[in-house]
Amino acid sequence: MSWNPTLDPVCPDATKLDSIETLIVARARDLGGFEVRRALPAPKRQMVGPFIFFDQAGPAEFITGQGVDVRPHPHIGLATVTYLFRGEFHHRDSLGTDQMIHPGAVNWMTAGTGVTHSERTSLPTRQHPHSLFGIQTWVALPEAAEDVPAAFEHQPKEALPVIEDAGATVRLILGNAWGQRAPVKTFSEMFYAAVDLAPGAAMPLPDGHEDRGLYVVEGSVEIAGQDFEAGQMMVFRPGDRIALRAGPRGARLMALGGETLGGPRYIWWNFVASSRERIEAAKAAWAAGDFTHGRFRLPPGDDGEFIPLPG
Repeated sequence: MSWNPTLDPVCPDATKLDSIETLIVARARDLGGFEVRRALPAPKRQMVGPFIFFDQAGPAEFITGQGVDVRPHPHIGLATVTYLFRGEFHHRDSLGTDQMIHPGAVNWMTAGTGVTHSERTSLPTRQHPHSLFGIQTWVALPEAAEDVPAAFEHQPKEALPVIEDAGATVRLILGNAWGQRAPVKTFSEMFYAAVDLAPGAAMPLPDGHEDRGLYVVEGSVEIAGQDFEAGQMMVFRPGDRIALRAGPRGARLMALGGETLGGPRYIWWNFVASSRERIEAAKAAWAAGDFTHGRFRLPPGDDGEFIPLPG
């Protein structure tokens, strides 16, 4: 979820390969009723382009009455990206946003100087058995944008560019790649795409970006004679031309990358910043609990509870 339940994220192991720069094996964590696989940050790779946090949520099955309840919690210095394959989320935030998200659409929330939001399974969906499967990421903001006002943007499935060719279907979620540009307003150059490949189908990665990575959601792919399975993220050397081919079961992938930031980022709980001082200020503001006059507000319509500052 976009709520990071650990203070200093437990990072998956990374292994060097000759054909790629880094291989990251996502580590599974049980969040109570469903599993999350975390690929970023990793020990030898904090970010891919501006992407600093990458979680696969599910696939999970819920019985009637059950669902996800991520209580209101704060963010600074980043933008959250939610993209679903199955299921839905009810997003509410301190800007007054009240937005459902369904498969193929994108929720992009810019935290900037501070925002609070919640994500829950809606009441209608809880009335019957349902499933959840999706990806949530954080994009670290460049220093010039760390203190922008918080904002929220939703783009429906129909607004996102789709590229189809020879068994490959690519939906561009953010940024620019393969000659297309997604409508979401970002603060740096990047690309983020959902890719479905039929068995044996091939496609190139875009070569106009400084950093490029690929995460296998389902199935497998072959790159430079090596096979990669679900739950693995490959990060490629800058400038190399990369082509990939789906395995015999086909593949579902997330392709991501973009320009790197001016320096590393500090990450603690749900806060990302270019300095420790920014993190400490956000911690103090949330701990103070002044949701009327302080830095953070609670989402209208979901202000009866919140996640307290850990520790």
